[in-house]
Amino acid sequence: MGRVDRDTEQALVSRIRAGEAAAFDVVYAEFNGRLFGFLVRLTRRREIAEELLEETWLRFVRHGDRLEPDTQLGAWLFAVARNLHVSYCRARSVESDVIGGLGLWPTSTMETPFETTARNEFEQRLEEGLAALPPTLREAILLVAVEGMQASEAAFVCNTTAAAIRQRVRRARVLLAERMGFPYEWRWRTGA
Repeated sequence: MGRVDRDTEQALVSRIRAGEAAAFDVVYAEFNGRLFGFLVRLTRRREIAEELLEETWLRFVRHGDRLEPDTQLGAWLFAVARNLHVSYCRARSVESDVIGGLGLWPTSTMETPFETTARNEFEQRLEEGLAALPPTLREAILLVAVEGMQASEAAFVCNTTAAAIRQRVRRARVLLAERMGFPYEWRWRTGA
């Protein structure tokens, strides 16, 4: 967990394995917003992200007693969310690269903190750039750059290697820089 040291996280996992409701509440408070942000950026549709988020939490509650004692909760939860997204796309034969006639973000009567922040021009361009990335690059950069996961944690989530994640993040940064119109020299200096 990003804000909790490893010993505290392992103690929390023990409490979850024992079925302690308060432990589930702590994990929910820590990860719900982050998981929703990840899913809405992957799916590009709020209602689908909400459904996948709900299913992620149902699986967590259902399987909490079976967690390994050394489970990294963030990596586990993001892996479940990502796998649900992959299953959703497969089951519905969704072409993840095509937005179709929809806007990037469906309108909602209630604006999220993410939507509030994205109103400025630069961030809107960044969000458009993220949405245009191929799914494997988008999920890698979201996990590493937005969620702050290590390459090894993101590799667990995406069922790949840390080297593959580092390569995907580099490629995503280059594509984002190109889409946003940054000069080649800038991309070189930033390691993109």
